[in-house]
Amino acid sequence: MGSIPSEDRSEIVFFDVETTVPTRPGQGFAILEFGAILVCPRKLTELQNYCTLVRPADSSLISPLSERCNGITADAVSSAPTFAEIADAVYDLLHGRIWAGHNIIRFDCVRVRDAFAEVNKTAPEPKGIIDSLVLLTQKFGRRAGNMKMATLATYFGLGRQTHRSLDDVRMNLEVLKYCATVLFLESSLPAIFTENSWVSPNAVTRSRSNAKSPSDRVSLSTNKDPATETTEENHPIRCITMGNAEGALTNVSHPNSVQRDAFDLAALGAEITSETIQTDVVMDEKAQESPNMSSPSFESHATSSSIVVLEPDEISIPSIDASLVPFFRGINRIELLHNGFPFQLHCTGLKVRFGISTKFVDQAGRPRLNFVVDPSPSLCKVLDACNNIAHKLSLDSGSSSDWRPVVIRKDGFFNYPTIRLHIPTAVIGDIAIYATEIYQKESSGAEQRLIFSKFDATELGSLFVPGTFVDALFTLDPYDYQQNAGIKLVAKKLCIHSK
Repeated sequence: MGSIPSEDRSEIVFFDVETTVPTRPGQGFAILEFGAILVCPRKLTELQNYCTLVRPADSSLISPLSERCNGITADAVSSAPTFAEIADAVYDLLHGRIWAGHNIIRFDCVRVRDAFAEVNKTAPEPKGIIDSLVLLTQKFGRRAGNMKMATLATYFGLGRQTHRSLDDVRMNLEVLKYCATVLFLESSLPAIFTENSWVSPNAVTRSRSNAKSPSDRVSLSTNKDPATETTEENHPIRCITMGNAEGALTNVSHPNSVQRDAFDLAALGAEITSETIQTDVVMDEKAQESPNMSSPSFESHATSSSIVVLEPDEISIPSIDASLVPFFRGINRIELLHNGFPFQLHCTGLKVRFGISTKFVDQAGRPRLNFVVDPSPSLCKVLDACNNIAHKLSLDSGSSSDWRPVVIRKDGFFNYPTIRLHIPTAVIGDIAIYATEIYQKESSGAEQRLIFSKFDATELGSLFVPGTFVDALFTLDPYDYQQNAGIKLVAKKLCIHSK
């Protein structure tokens, strides 16, 4: 990279680090790659770039889990410079400029400062920080999903995330351009592009007053892969126009909420610097729960990007394993693996035993939603194996919490085990939405996405009545909180069979 005049620090520096993934308690991160681009703040064009692999002091930190995350092997970095050798270049690149990146406040900034401390050098300081995870979560909402960079890139048809530093920062810049374009169009005609009018036209808006309105129903094709769908109709800007033409659709929102200027960023300053991002929005689900029910699960910021979806019959019990991965401020969590990869379970035809429970509430007074289903014998076998493996690792790691089995068996009902599926809540400002995608499956087999006009546990409960069958895609999230531990089954997608 060419030299930049020391007095010229107006460029925005987008940067990203790839690191090792700690696999045992107390193990830290080691930077394996640093990449950055200097961007003109007026034209948002790349001016220069810098990228290098980094050789860690201990190559044994590059575990198979680390390699699966970013593809960087010990051989690849064997001849790379150490961080001490690139520290001056990184300092000159970062110091006194505006820093930008996705989730950099919680991850990349911390890793860079730790790396400078380890080599006894003064860490660079930013002129300001733009964390696109914070920014887009607040301004772009959950229209693209969980707000991960890979999800946003898929939403805009930008290809797959490579989890390599230079590729990721360039993708980050393109995602911001696309998001800004959509927000600009919305803000230019707020009376037409109503809040959340980005909802896909194949969604179904639901409320008690319009649940059966034929005009609100549009069939959903389930044969298209969203990762490869690049037609004009699926372009996000085109979707806004189509959505308005069909009639504005709304996601769950506060009925009295006032639409804010999408480009008024003043309110974000304090949130960005104090790291007060609503973690429910990024699916961390950290809010406290009643000690009488399953406690929160946490999503590691460094878990493997290769997550496989399996049916219970596809699971090989001997291939199930578990490892400790870092989560938040020195806290580790258990991650369940199948053949070395994190996995989700997809189960069809689960019969609802008990409908939506609203017994417990969160700190804002909203009910924590869950319901109970009858698992198949093969699902019980898989969950029991996961339960035993995770419990053993929990004990081996020193936990003294009371472990709660994931499969619920009560005296006298051993032949009728049950499991509890949780529907997490995402919070954006004062607005609460269901973080689980919910569909309705007609007798013809067609599926229709349900979008709810407001957060209403009673309305939701009317769908999950005992005896109803549902298909479910869910994660197995081990937790250990307030002396309670176990595995929480968090629904990512639910498909309700129509009677």
